[in-house]
Amino acid sequence: MNGTELHHLLGAYLLGGLEPAEAAAFEQHLAGCADCRQELDDLASLPALLDAIPVSDAVALTAAAAAARERALVPPEPEPVPRRLLDELAARRRKVRRRWTSAVAAAAAACLGLGIMAGPLLNQAAKPDASYSVAASSGLEVTVGLVKKTWGTELAVDGRSLPVAGTLSLWVKDRDGGVDRACAWTATPTGRVRITGATPVQLARIASVEMRDEQQQTVAVIAVPQG
Repeated sequence: MNGTELHHLLGAYLLGGLEPAEAAAFEQHLAGCADCRQELDDLASLPALLDAIPVSDAVALTAAAAAARERALVPPEPEPVPRRLLDELAARRRKVRRRWTSAVAAAAAACLGLGIMAGPLLNQAAKPDASYSVAASSGLEVTVGLVKKTWGTELAVDGRSLPVAGTLSLWVKDRDGGVDRACAWTATPTGRVRITGATPVQLARIASVEMRDEQQQTVAVIAVPQG
């Protein structure tokens, strides 16, 4: 088998369609043929492209190529079958890409529209079941919204004129005298904070909510009436 004949086996070799003896002969040829090595690199994506084509289409293309080879008494001068296959696949790929681009764009637009409509609803904070506030002559103001949860209580804290240094924390005292830390945060330079905490203590069992500074000194206490 001469070099020209071996060259025309490139497509079949790439797709794993050669007999072991033919594959060995082609690999020996490949070692000394820069043109075949370059074309093999150019066609490296062909198997993946073929996988993307429906089986019926792939069979039709293969049958057409086989018929062309059977009709030819000598290897044809025009482009080898793999190149024609690649052109066909490239056209299909462009068509599929256009369809996917349109579909993705439509889906993105739909998701964006849904996000615009649903965003405010999803980001909306839960309405508190109870809300209590405390204010001091220093200007300090703390409001705590309490939301019932199956696992306990969620606390939404809104504070103004708080200490501007150190770590602050929020503590929940239950009606049996137990204490649980609901959250902690680093003081802000403005003394302003909005933060959410949580405690396993059920809302009906909360006696008070206390804010402490880094030295565990009480900054504010909010009493929660029973009932």
